[in-house]
Amino acid sequence: MGIVDDKIRELRKRQVKIQKMGGDEQVEKQHALGKLTARERIRLFFDKNSFREIDMFVQHRSTDFGMDTKEIPSDGIITGHGTVKGRPVFAYFQDFTARGGSLGQMHAHKICKIMDLAMKAGAPCIGFNDSGGARIQEGVDALYGYGSIFFRNSRASGVIPQISAIMGPCAGGAVYSPAMTDFVFMVKNSSYMYITGPQVIKAVTGEETTHDSLGGAMTHNSKSGCAHFACENDEDIIENVKKLLSYLPNNNMEDPPVFKTKDNPHRVVHELDRIIPDSPRAAYDMMEVIRLIVDDGDFFEPHQYFAQNMIIGFARLNGRTVGIIANQPQVLAGCLDINASDKASRFIRFCDSFNIPLISFVDVPGYLPGTDQEWGGVIRHGAKLLWSYSEATVPKLTVITRKCYGGAYIAMSSSHLGADMVFAWPTAEIAVMGAEGAVNIIYRGEISEAADPKAKRKELIDEYEEKLLNPYVAASRGYIDAVIRPSDTRTRLVDALEIMSTKSEVLPPKKHGNIPV
Repeated sequence: MGIVDDKIRELRKRQVKIQKMGGDEQVEKQHALGKLTARERIRLFFDKNSFREIDMFVQHRSTDFGMDTKEIPSDGIITGHGTVKGRPVFAYFQDFTARGGSLGQMHAHKICKIMDLAMKAGAPCIGFNDSGGARIQEGVDALYGYGSIFFRNSRASGVIPQISAIMGPCAGGAVYSPAMTDFVFMVKNSSYMYITGPQVIKAVTGEETTHDSLGGAMTHNSKSGCAHFACENDEDIIENVKKLLSYLPNNNMEDPPVFKTKDNPHRVVHELDRIIPDSPRAAYDMMEVIRLIVDDGDFFEPHQYFAQNMIIGFARLNGRTVGIIANQPQVLAGCLDINASDKASRFIRFCDSFNIPLISFVDVPGYLPGTDQEWGGVIRHGAKLLWSYSEATVPKLTVITRKCYGGAYIAMSSSHLGADMVFAWPTAEIAVMGAEGAVNIIYRGEISEAADPKAKRKELIDEYEEKLLNPYVAASRGYIDAVIRPSDTRTRLVDALEIMSTKSEVLPPKKHGNIPV
C-alpha cells in the first residue's frame, strides 16, 4: 500500500461521512414526516448514475455563538449536475437533516455557483427547498447570501428555465427566490411558504392560524397563486418536475424538443361539432375542447386551482410544444378578472421567453364587473394581458369558439394585438357586448315607447343577434382569418403551427418595457 492508496482511502472516508448527512437520527425524523432525504431525492430526480456533486467538502466559516464547534455536512446543501431523461440539468437540494438546511454564507455560495454554471452551460436550474431559513448565527452574511441568490434569479430569468420544488419549510426571505423562478411546486401537508409564521402573526396581530392554512400547498395553489402545482408526496413532485422539463428547451436560444407522436396531425375531431350548447347561457368544459385537439389528449396544467376561469398549460401538436391559454365558461362564465389576467400574462411571457408558440381558445363575455375588481385594480391587471400578448413574438394562434365581447375580445390574442392567425367557429359571437345589453342601450327609448315593450325588446334582440352576433362581420373586415368547422380545428392549428415555425419578428431596440404591475 502506497501513499496514493492512503489518500484515496481518506477521500472515501470523508465522502462516506458527508453522505450520511445529519446522521441516522435526523434521517429517521425526516422519514417520520413523510419526507425523503436530499440524497434520496437526487437518486429519484436524475438519470441513474448521472449526478455529479460539486462542493461536497464546503464548510461554513462562522465562529460566533459556538458555531466554531459545529460541523454541518456540505453546509446543509447538496449541489451538482446530471441528466434528466438524457438532458442536462443543474440542481441544488437543501438538506433538512443537516442543521435544518439553514442558509448561511457558504450554503448560499454553493447555490450561486450552481446557478452561475447553469447560466454558462445554458441548462435549466432546479431548486429543491427544504430549509429552516436563515442561519441566525451568521447574521448579515446570511442576508448577503439570500440577496446574491435573488440577483441571480433575476439575471437568469428568461435565459434558462428556473423551477422551485418546495419540499418542506420555506420561510422569511427564503420565499422570494421561489417567487422569482418560473414555476413553483409544493407538496400537500408537508411543505409551506410564508413571510412570517403563525407564532409571529399571533404575537403581532392576535390572529390564530396554522402552518398549512397560512402557507400550505393548497393555500398557495388556490388562494395566493404563489404556487403552480400541489403534489401528493415527494415522489409525485419529482415526477411532475420531470414532466414539466420535457416541454421546455434548455435555454432561450433553443426550441423545445419535438417528440414523435402516433396521433394523426390531421385527425378530424367530430365531437367538437357538438360541444357548444344551443343556449348561449349554458356552460361547457373548455378543458374537454383542449384535450380533444392536442396530441393524445395530454395537457399539463399549472395553476389548476387558481383563477379557474382561465386555463393555462402545456401540450403538443404534432409533437411540438405549445402553450395554451383558454377561457373556462364553467367558472365565472369565462370572464377575465384580476387573478385570471395575472395568471395568463405571466404564462404568456414565460412561453415567449422560451420560444413556445401560443394557442388561445376564446369564449369570453368580458371583464368581471364589481367594486372589488375596480378597487383591486382590474384596469392595471387587465392591461398586463394586453401587454403580454402584444409583446410576444412567438407564433400566436387564436380560436374563437363562442362569446368574444368588448375589450376582452381585444385582450384574448386578437389580430389587433399581433395574433398571426385567428380562426373562428361558426358559433362565434364577436361584438362590443351581448345582444341584451346592446339593445338596452341602443333602443332604450324605442322599447319604452312600444305598445308591448317586452315583445319589442325580444324582436330587437333577435335582430341584433342575427346581424352582429356571428363571426362573419369580423371576417369580412379581415380580423378573422378563417371561419372553420370545429371538427377541423386540430388540422388547421397543426398546419398553421408548421407554416409559422420559421416566424421571425424583431422588436424595436430598448432596454425593456415598463409593464403595468
